[in-house]
Amino acid sequence: MIDDTRRLNSFLRKTRRGHVLKITHELYLRTDITCGSNACQQCIIGQTTLLDKHMKNGNNLISTGHYLLVDTNIVLQQVDVLEDPLLTNVIVPQIVLDEVRHKSLAIYKRIRSIIAIPERKFFVFINEFNKNTFVLRKPGESPNDRNDRAIRKIAQFYNEHLKQQISIVLLTDDIANRDLARQEGLIAFSLKEYISTFNRPELLDRLVLKEESFDLEKDLGKRKEIIFPEHVSVSEVQRGIKSGKYLQGTFQASRENYLEANVFVQDSEKYNQLFVQGYRNLNRAVHDDIVAVEVLPEQEWAIPFSLVIDDKDDDQGDLVIEQEETGLVVQGVSSKRTSSCRIVAIIKRNWRQYCGILQESLPGARFHLFLPHERRIPKIRIESRQAEELKNSRVMVQIDHWPRSSRYPHGHFIKTLGKLGDKETENEVILAEHDILHHEFPEAVLDCLPKLPWTITEEDLANRVDLRDFCIVSIDPPGCTDIDDALHCRSLENGNFECGVHIADVTHFVRPNTALDLEARERGTTVYLTDRRIDMLPVLLSGNLCSLRGGEER
Repeated sequence: MIDDTRRLNSFLRKTRRGHVLKITHELYLRTDITCGSNACQQCIIGQTTLLDKHMKNGNNLISTGHYLLVDTNIVLQQVDVLEDPLLTNVIVPQIVLDEVRHKSLAIYKRIRSIIAIPERKFFVFINEFNKNTFVLRKPGESPNDRNDRAIRKIAQFYNEHLKQQISIVLLTDDIANRDLARQEGLIAFSLKEYISTFNRPELLDRLVLKEESFDLEKDLGKRKEIIFPEHVSVSEVQRGIKSGKYLQGTFQASRENYLEANVFVQDSEKYNQLFVQGYRNLNRAVHDDIVAVEVLPEQEWAIPFSLVIDDKDDDQGDLVIEQEETGLVVQGVSSKRTSSCRIVAIIKRNWRQYCGILQESLPGARFHLFLPHERRIPKIRIESRQAEELKNSRVMVQIDHWPRSSRYPHGHFIKTLGKLGDKETENEVILAEHDILHHEFPEAVLDCLPKLPWTITEEDLANRVDLRDFCIVSIDPPGCTDIDDALHCRSLENGNFECGVHIADVTHFVRPNTALDLEARERGTTVYLTDRRIDMLPVLLSGNLCSLRGGEER
């Protein structure tokens, strides 16, 4: 009898030493994996996060209640939209999570955070071990095509499994995958098509648009021109670094001159730091990127400019770059030339979310320039339908891509932080720009805390030195609620003095690899602002159990 629940997947892999190994993965398929739906009459439901049986439908594209099924590109590129509470009852296939984790650990953590919120109803469907949804890769089929086919198989399974009680809507920005899904009788939309009917302009602004969507030249009636040199390929960069033709380093933009930067070189005996000047030599690098550079001939080395230069261009065209770079050469002839380079490739982008304001633009304009709070970040071009509402507000923006034909990188709106000049808003900017976590502690973290009233146990007394009869004094200032440092001093019989330095043993309450431990690792330290503090640990520990209090045992 043939076991149709067992699969063997074999492939060849070449090791670094040139040996060829045959790798075989054994996979067992199951028939008892739950679909996660409260509308299901067949599955045994034991999950905490379940898809609703009855739901409100605020979308005009689908007349009935429905579940959303997302593919990998939606999660990787549109996680800012997925984080909006409007989207609920979402099926996230295991195959999507695995691919996201492989491609971007940061986005994987974000989607996992959404899944952990019960109210959002994001359900992880284990499709790769489900006999009804597992698909074998066909001969000559690419991994991407196989994964797309697997996601369509999941949609078909849910339609049959739930007997059409609830519709399944596949969200994908892959045109080919969307067309194939529709040919197979599935409901499929792009994310933009789906959210356009919600009358939420701020949600549309969060969309990551493709490069061709930023056709500013067409809007202005101009011909698209190539501004920047093309980046060399990954393989060419690797060969160049190995041969010494290229060097690798960290790109650090100048605060004073947006046309200048330095690259701090790694693993080079000759150069520790190289100077970059001019828009074309900067070649779309952004502060903190890891870049590959080529050292220029000595006769082309540049002279650092001595004046502060801001990017004052109103974005009416990119031809002004030529004039700017020429001006730099003329102005600096009296200074000493500095060893210089040009950026030939970006090895790793270190883009993050940026705070700032929108530059004033023409009424009715579709595209707008974002001015970052951090001076070393270039202006970012975004598309927004709510420019009038965002006037005089601090906003947060993410860079998506930087094509060769655009003077500025393209990005998308994330959220509004508040009114310009407002104290709370400016505090938010400080925290966001320095990547300081300041959200409320999640339930999983609070569940790790000891229950009150807390008392010292017999086990604690047996394993610790009892200093309760010592005169121990705090060294923290008056009014401090986090008293975790103390001293004592006493005379000994031999005439010497014993000085003791005491600090709270936080590890007694924070066990390794618990949710509390992981949250504390992420936060790193307690942050003090002028009017409040951001605790690394919940106040029960920082302000109570791990803090000295008069008359209370610790």
